Amino acid sequence: MNDHIRKFLNEEQDPKAIEKITSKLVDLLMKNEEVGYIGVQKKPVTVFPDSIVLTDRRIIICKPKNLGFSMDFVDYNWDTISHTTVNESILGSEFSFTTKTNISTSIDYLPKIQARKIYTFAKEQLETLKNNSSHVEEAVVEPEMIQVSEPVQAAEIAEVIEEIEAEEVINFAEIIPVAQSGYRAEKQFPDVEANPTENAVSELSQDELFEKLQKYKKLLDNGLILQGEYDALKKEVLSKM
Repeated sequence: MNDHIRKFLNEEQDPKAIEKITSKLVDLLMKNEEVGYIGVQKKPVTVFPDSIVLTDRRIIICKPKNLGFSMDFVDYNWDTISHTTVNESILGSEFSFTTKTNISTSIDYLPKIQARKIYTFAKEQLETLKNNSSHVEEAVVEPEMIQVSEPVQAAEIAEVIEEIEAEEVINFAEIIPVAQSGYRAEKQFPDVEANPTENAVSELSQDELFEKLQKYKKLLDNGLILQGEYDALKKEVLSKM
């Protein structure tokens, strides 16, 4: 008897049934998949019993048909199974399992010792799967918490803006004071000296007057003087040309 059959005959499994199943499993097993236990029905009157194969990856239900010349296989991965049960009776035991989608499957007329071994193997596989899932969850790195600074209060923002605006107004007033004559004083115009007697408009040449008029126009374009102030300056210059 082959060694690969002998290791599954510990609880009086039918050797012929085991031989048929193992010959079919050669083409069914995935790479590195290992068979852990095989249970075979023992009905009072049957020639072709059903079998159940438990591997380290799934449960496979094997049902012979066509007088044993062919066989149907239905498999369930361990990660789809929610729980398993065993019910013992006088004629044998029934092993049942339910999937996470509430699909129930069972195989009856199993010898009691086989049903118990199947149940124990199933519990071990489910426990191993549960532990592996727990380890994977623990290994997940928690996402880094992003620290958000406290929002600036609206009162603080208003206070800062008020300080900036006040400072700008003060500096602007220092740079461009308003003169009594209706336009800004000579400090605004670097080309106009403080002493009018030394740089009277009437003493400037035509070219100097034209140049002064151009500077006034630039001040207007840059928003440093108003239109009315520019008109007054322009009128004064043109009167001397």
